[in-house]
Amino acid sequence: MKMKWALRAIAAYILFGLLMYWYLFYYADAALPAQYKGTAADPATFMSGRQLFLSEAYAKIRNLLFFLSVPYEWLFYFLVLVLGISKMFEQWAAAVSRIRLIQTAVYFFWFSLASFLFTFPFGYLSHRFSKAYGISTQDFAGWMKDELTDFWVNFAIMFAVVAVLYALMKKFRRKWWLPAWLLSIPFTVFMMFIQPVVIDPLYNDFYPLKDKALEAKILALAEKAQIPADHVYEVNMSEKTNALNAYVTGIGSNSRIVLWDTTLNRMDDKEILFVMAHEMGHYVEKHIYFGIAGYILMMLIGLWLIARWMNAVGRWMSGISSISSLPLFLLISSVLLFASSPLTNWASRYQEMRADRYAVQMTHDKKSGVETFQILTKAGLSEVNPPLLVKIFRYDHPTMLERIRMLEE
Repeated sequence: MKMKWALRAIAAYILFGLLMYWYLFYYADAALPAQYKGTAADPATFMSGRQLFLSEAYAKIRNLLFFLSVPYEWLFYFLVLVLGISKMFEQWAAAVSRIRLIQTAVYFFWFSLASFLFTFPFGYLSHRFSKAYGISTQDFAGWMKDELTDFWVNFAIMFAVVAVLYALMKKFRRKWWLPAWLLSIPFTVFMMFIQPVVIDPLYNDFYPLKDKALEAKILALAEKAQIPADHVYEVNMSEKTNALNAYVTGIGSNSRIVLWDTTLNRMDDKEILFVMAHEMGHYVEKHIYFGIAGYILMMLIGLWLIARWMNAVGRWMSGISSISSLPLFLLISSVLLFASSPLTNWASRYQEMRADRYAVQMTHDKKSGVETFQILTKAGLSEVNPPLLVKIFRYDHPTMLERIRMLEE
């Protein structure tokens, strides 16, 4: 019976994959509306024929990998549960020690390793295609180093989360979701506080911006926006990617303004100032705090739903407080995250558009804004007008068509 359910799940996944391939490669329409032909939003006006061809091909591959990787993760959780692999990991952990914390660590290590190996093909394919299309500049060794760093960072963070979560499940049984939610609030703030100074430096080298004249212009812009900032940081991303980025990260005294060196190499000062004004718009309009509040609210609803569904399914398991139920918890969590992504992406797109408007008001430089979006499109081989499903489930920023159109109009 278990094998039948496993085969059904695999067959459903293959069928879904074929359907998404048909949608993305044959049905979805990413053509630019006729009224925008020849405008600044038309990629034919700022991209070469080869760039247009690569952009279209790469977008389809990247979108297909996304829509295949999400249910692939669900398939892993389901198979680990239904085939008894999770129970086997729990038995291995119990054989190592009688101390519950050690059992949790052993179980979670085997589970994390199995998850890493199962999902590795998608990560590798994504890296290979990114390299083939000129986005990634990282060799396999460098990419693998980042993957292993990811594994251990996620293991350390998630082990702490899982250990506390299952201790609460044992203590509170049916109401565990409420104290779990209450504890998630300070944990979320703590992670945002340490991210720029503890986690980010594990992947890249951060140092003060070398171009002091540009730094002075950025800090003057920050002062005009009443943003407390003493330094602008540069990060050496060119050894990993040709993509461009800049951001403001962290909260409180650990907040940072960060520029990728690829952005510094590809944009002039006016374009960089537009990008930084956009990032400052998020700070001025307090998007980070709205984001934290929205995340905390969704966490409350999500944990309540997970608790209800786990209690319902727990009748056919040895009990939800058993660590072997972790794949069920993660399966429900992942499904809920995916189901809520249209809403969260819409909220994010709204905030990004507000930040774009703020950047125009701050710099009074619409021309540099348009050129910035064109450069970003070329650097990332981005779709200007992605298909509807792709936009709904993947885009947490407005499409380039929407951003350039807003500036022009």
